[in-house]
Amino acid sequence: MSTSSQLPEARRTDFIAGLAKVCLVTFLVSLGVIVLYPLLWMALNGFKTNAEIFGNPFALPGGFSIANYISAWNQGIRNYIATSIIVTLGSAICTVLVSACTAYGLTRSKLPGKPFFVGIVLGGLMLSPTVAVIPLVRMMQELGLYNTYWALIILYIAFRIPFTTFLIRAYMLGLPRDLDEAAIMDGASEGQIFWRVTLPLCKPILVSCVILHVLFAWNEYLFAMIFTSGADLQTLPVGLTSIMSKHGTNYAVVFAAMTLSAFPIVVTFFAAQRFFIRGLAEGIGK
Repeated sequence: MSTSSQLPEARRTDFIAGLAKVCLVTFLVSLGVIVLYPLLWMALNGFKTNAEIFGNPFALPGGFSIANYISAWNQGIRNYIATSIIVTLGSAICTVLVSACTAYGLTRSKLPGKPFFVGIVLGGLMLSPTVAVIPLVRMMQELGLYNTYWALIILYIAFRIPFTTFLIRAYMLGLPRDLDEAAIMDGASEGQIFWRVTLPLCKPILVSCVILHVLFAWNEYLFAMIFTSGADLQTLPVGLTSIMSKHGTNYAVVFAAMTLSAFPIVVTFFAAQRFFIRGLAEGIGK
């Protein structure tokens, strides 16, 4: 009797678990479609003509000619991408290195008054970039950095260091100190411990911070619009605005330009998503 009574209960449990799994898969697939469909729709509209876009915007293109993509590439997208790559990579590398050094000092060193310095660093998260625009413009003009790559690189570094330091510090707090002590016993200096022991262990969170910074710098518009005025120094968000103003009626070229600008960042994210998710989960969860 006990065995026969347990069978329906086990079947009921298996049915509920299977139903929950089906619901979860359905939800994830639906979420993926919601996220990916606008990107796919934008890319397909880059192959259409204006007549096809206005006639039936949700239909497949009549042909897959890359003329619109070539036109968008030749009308400035390649220059905007090059500028965005220089500014994004330069600021990302500097931001992560400075933040890693700061986080190491706040977690591993015997710095007196560390809570005070932690408060100063985290206080930078409350500073709004919009409030500081006018004095920053004046400062960049006085330093001769206005309308240069360095203006954007320095500003992106300054405003992203607090958040990046917060993430790396949270990750370093969970690292074991046994390796540091072993390295000290072997005669390693503080710098050697940082570069050869601590930094390799922080690879997941460092990759996560690089991706987060790349997403920020690649799409940042306010500073890129204010601190650059020449077409040769415009980043993608500002460059796309100028293309839309010049070719506002040629939506096919605009869609092609938007697709070309989104392609590098999408590829970068999917290539490093394993480290990105692991770094954030282990860093923020501690």
